[in-house]
Amino acid sequence: MPNLDNLKKQAKLVLRRHRDGYYPVAAQIRAALPRYQQMTDRQVLAHIFKLSDAQELVARQHGLESWEALKTGLTSMPKHAEQTPPKAVIVSAEPQVFVADIKASLDFFTQQLGFAVAFVYGEPPYYAQVKRDGARLNLRCVARPVVDSELRDREELLSAALTLGTADAIKQLFLEFQAGGAAFFQTLKTQPWGARTFIVKDPDGNLLLFAGPADEPKL
Repeated sequence: MPNLDNLKKQAKLVLRRHRDGYYPVAAQIRAALPRYQQMTDRQVLAHIFKLSDAQELVARQHGLESWEALKTGLTSMPKHAEQTPPKAVIVSAEPQVFVADIKASLDFFTQQLGFAVAFVYGEPPYYAQVKRDGARLNLRCVARPVVDSELRDREELLSAALTLGTADAIKQLFLEFQAGGAAFFQTLKTQPWGARTFIVKDPDGNLLLFAGPADEPKL
């Protein structure tokens, strides 16, 4: 477990990011503090958020209910334990997709793939995030393509891979995207390794893999 000074710095960083309107911290707050769970990112950032809230967030991330409990746990630990850092835990991943036009890309994801806009940043916009269920994709506007299109198609260089839990879900999603007019680089197929996949190509040529099990699990 980190020492108290580091934990204080973590809490102050969360507070500063909230005050700066840094959208990714909204998901962090919502995941850690139950009273924020039903809020959107915008609502979380607009809500009053104090240092005590940030300290509670840090405590809950370390498996404790309050800042006081976290401090008590630190003071009761033997000194040699403080020298052993905890194993880092990755709680989420957000692939970054490079696009030429944020608005056109947002239209594609919302109208054809059923995503919702999490946030848009910049004037004119140069950064945005879309979300659907547990998946989040960050969209970054660039002046020119960062990957050779011929190489990408030939080698199937994926920009993101999104996973579904059941065979029925992957089929249902494919049919949904098909009805929405999405362009497929690869239609739904069963792979030799036992997965069922399809690949969507966005307006910038980015390849988005969707994968699920080929068969329902046997009981």
